[in-house]
Amino acid sequence: MKHKFLFSSLAVFLLSISLVADTVIEEIVARVNSSIITRSELAKSKEELQQELKQQGVPETDPRAKEKERDMLRDLIDQQLLLAKGKDDGITGDTELVKKLDDLRKQLMLESMDDLEKEAQKQGVSFEDFKAGIRNQIVTQQVISREVAPRIQITEKEIQDYYNQHKSELEQPESVDLSEILVSNSPANVNVDPNAPPPPDDAASIAAAEDKAKQLLASIKGGAKFEDVAKKSSNGPTADQGGELGQFKRGTLAKTLEDLSFGMKPGDVSDVIRTKQGFVILKVNQHVQAGTAPLKQIAGRIQEAIYFEKLQPALRAYLTKLREEAYIDIKPGFTDSGASPNQTKPIYTTAADSGGPAKKAKHKKKLGIL
Repeated sequence: MKHKFLFSSLAVFLLSISLVADTVIEEIVARVNSSIITRSELAKSKEELQQELKQQGVPETDPRAKEKERDMLRDLIDQQLLLAKGKDDGITGDTELVKKLDDLRKQLMLESMDDLEKEAQKQGVSFEDFKAGIRNQIVTQQVISREVAPRIQITEKEIQDYYNQHKSELEQPESVDLSEILVSNSPANVNVDPNAPPPPDDAASIAAAEDKAKQLLASIKGGAKFEDVAKKSSNGPTADQGGELGQFKRGTLAKTLEDLSFGMKPGDVSDVIRTKQGFVILKVNQHVQAGTAPLKQIAGRIQEAIYFEKLQPALRAYLTKLREEAYIDIKPGFTDSGASPNQTKPIYTTAADSGGPAKKAKHKKKLGIL
């Protein structure tokens, strides 16, 4: 079920950004440089948008839904423009694609890429289209990082003003960020039915687990990095992340663990703690006090918030510039909501129209008639 959810969610996203042209001849609604956008791609985008809105609980009559539907062709054109720019700049996304696929494989707890491909096929997802969609996402993100992000400037005054204007929103409860090392007290290499009751405690296994946990704690106190020990020796699901558990507000942990961890300082490591799963060692990475944090403590968060506020208009301005430099033609009856008034539509001429040899299009390539 987990596999199906992950693949279906990714499929919804990737179908909406996949721009691989269908080999079947069909109606072309837009030409963008040497690429085309077809009616079926537009229909797929609409179908996936409806699924997305349904998952979010947004009715189709909602103004936001109407706006997203209106911008579907714009978004497909945006994608083509960014992909073309990425190609011009030699951005392939190959290395990042391999890493993202491997991360997904690990998330789904699959042994190999072949298993990942089989899982995609089970969910009715074309693995090649799936990879193409991820690659497109990587390329467009890299283009934005190169071309748009450096143009966004944020001043100290903007950060201070944001802090003053959003203090009530910046209030936070007391919380701790924790990492763990878990040494399981279950006998090793035993496959247990998840629906079966837990096996009875085994004294020898418990003693061995406690001894191992104490040895790991001693190595940390002796200078070993907590994260390295967690990656190598923890039996917990967070081992690959160096034991990182995340942030916990007051009232969300068991009373014993809460009293212990909230009484620790950042960087402190606990003694070995007995739990139902085994023996745990905790580390406090951060301890956030209740209230509005000092500006210097959350300046990075504020800068990120301002950046994302500025990103969309900056990206839209950049895409407008790309439109003005591109060869774009839209079939009558369809609208690019991101069109620039400075765009020059391709001019089509024929010998019959001019009474002589065909004239070349002014400023634009002759792309053919839609």
